[in-house]
Amino acid sequence: MLISLMPSKNTIKSVALISGATGFVGAHLSRRLVRDGWQVHILCRAESQLPSAPEFAYVTKHIHDGGMQSMVDCVTQAKPDVVFHLASLASSQHTANEVDSLIQSNVLFGNQLLEAMKLNGVNCFINTGTFWQHYNNEDYNPVCLYAATKQAFEAILEYYAQACGIRAITLKLFDTYGPDDLRQKLFHWLNKAAKTNCPLDMSAGEQLIDLVHIDDVIEAYLIAAKRLLDGKVPQHERYAVSSGQPLPLRKLVEIYAAVTGQVVKVNWGARPYRFREVMRPWSRGVRLEGWKPHIELEEGLKELKSRPCEKPLLPNKC
Repeated sequence: MLISLMPSKNTIKSVALISGATGFVGAHLSRRLVRDGWQVHILCRAESQLPSAPEFAYVTKHIHDGGMQSMVDCVTQAKPDVVFHLASLASSQHTANEVDSLIQSNVLFGNQLLEAMKLNGVNCFINTGTFWQHYNNEDYNPVCLYAATKQAFEAILEYYAQACGIRAITLKLFDTYGPDDLRQKLFHWLNKAAKTNCPLDMSAGEQLIDLVHIDDVIEAYLIAAKRLLDGKVPQHERYAVSSGQPLPLRKLVEIYAAVTGQVVKVNWGARPYRFREVMRPWSRGVRLEGWKPHIELEEGLKELKSRPCEKPLLPNKC
């Protein structure tokens, strides 16, 4: 099913098809591509709500019903030059009830997308991986089932690259942050703790966190797309989108408090480390040629302070 929204007035550069466009990274990528003059198509479910950003008035929305034929129809209608695959279901510690959804979202959906590309003669694909595929800094050691499903899809992608002419780049992301982020991650909880004056129970805080600002992450996707369109990728390449400067969690909290001027009360050691906690992020990944992070953490945090994007906080319930 195809739902056309307002066409872009920009000069069209290329055509993009994006999965996961309603997520934090996908939404920023969609907006940037629209601003850069791309014709942007997005894959989503019927119940998905588009972000309220004005750029989404210039995208074309394709409804995927979960079936193979529906995926083929979506790709046929979009006729993309590049497919950006960001859709996934993430779970750091899965339950039995999540197993089916993890496989469907992270393996089956992507496989359908690759098969639809093959049938439509579309051959440029950007995949999104995670540093959680590399526990203990190993070539492959999944932190959790989510990371294992990402690796499983990467193996499927390798088949399509080797046998079906798909040219692909996998970008393995680390922790991301930036404006318009409603995910319940570190800075969300620090902001909530400061505003409610509730002490935040955390681990001992010795784990290193590798944070990359969303604008730098999006630049990696754009450089990867250009590399594919320029014919520089023979089959499947993999790159790490890392700051290269991970910081201890305790230090991150100190920097956050200093930059934002907020008082954050933390009960260090009140929580145990998670099962298979990543204490040292993967450091053996290759950096994409022409890409490096430009936004320093302090600069990014100042932007968060000046552009708050928070849902209303619940009353203080310490």
